[in-house]
Amino acid sequence: MHLFRALTIQFVAWIVAIFALRYTVTPPAGIVSIVIMQAGIAGAFALASRAPRWWVIIHLLFSPLIIAARALDVAPVWYLFAFLALSAVFWSTFRSRVPLFLTNQATARALLQALPQERAVHLVDLGCGTGELLRRLAMSRPDCRFTGVENAPLPWLIARLRNRNLDNVTIRRDDLWSLQLGGFDVVYAFLSPVPMPRLGRKAALEMRRDALLIANSFEIPGLSADTVIDGEPGARALYLYTFAGRHGKNDRKVAEMAPVSPAVPAAASGLLAE
Repeated sequence: MHLFRALTIQFVAWIVAIFALRYTVTPPAGIVSIVIMQAGIAGAFALASRAPRWWVIIHLLFSPLIIAARALDVAPVWYLFAFLALSAVFWSTFRSRVPLFLTNQATARALLQALPQERAVHLVDLGCGTGELLRRLAMSRPDCRFTGVENAPLPWLIARLRNRNLDNVTIRRDDLWSLQLGGFDVVYAFLSPVPMPRLGRKAALEMRRDALLIANSFEIPGLSADTVIDGEPGARALYLYTFAGRHGKNDRKVAEMAPVSPAVPAAASGLLAE
């Protein structure tokens, strides 16, 4: 959800709540009732616009937390600290619509088993967060190389510090969309449903024929996974894709996949044509 749309939802919800409880009921409702109604309306608008769940929660809590902070007479400097802390963690979430997702231990074990066992590989984690997954993988597979890409400053810093003593781990602060995937044997992504069509196009254009894309929880729309790993209790589903030229292993043309984000270069369509 874009920031402008989120602010619009909050503004409209306030207008509706104030009008409904101040001018249509007698006696006029107090601020607490208005805030509760505003939060409910904002949450309903977010649901109606098919916003991610975490955005719905933000809309529900936004106004009540502001009123509570005012009632507690919080010093203004704390608002600045809170803003800076959230910016350091979520950074480009408003633009990319990819929240901070962390891979749990059960899924990490499943991912480790999915890696090729007969040879050393170079894996990149697109959006590595705090780097805990890379640390586990690197310690279990010292023969392999691991690269983490993270754009948010605070998770990137934590990942750097956490993996500083591991020679086979590299943490980069970069935008995942500017990263060329051709140099990796395995690409791992735990993003959100929104960018998956774009990731599918990018992988098909850049990944080698023998490389493997592993998507955590979210499939690439319009392209069937070659393998789905969904066995261990507590583990999230892993969708494994291979790309051989312009066709995947399932012989599905990349051009037949779901529409890609406008952010993908226009030249990409020409590269995919027969």
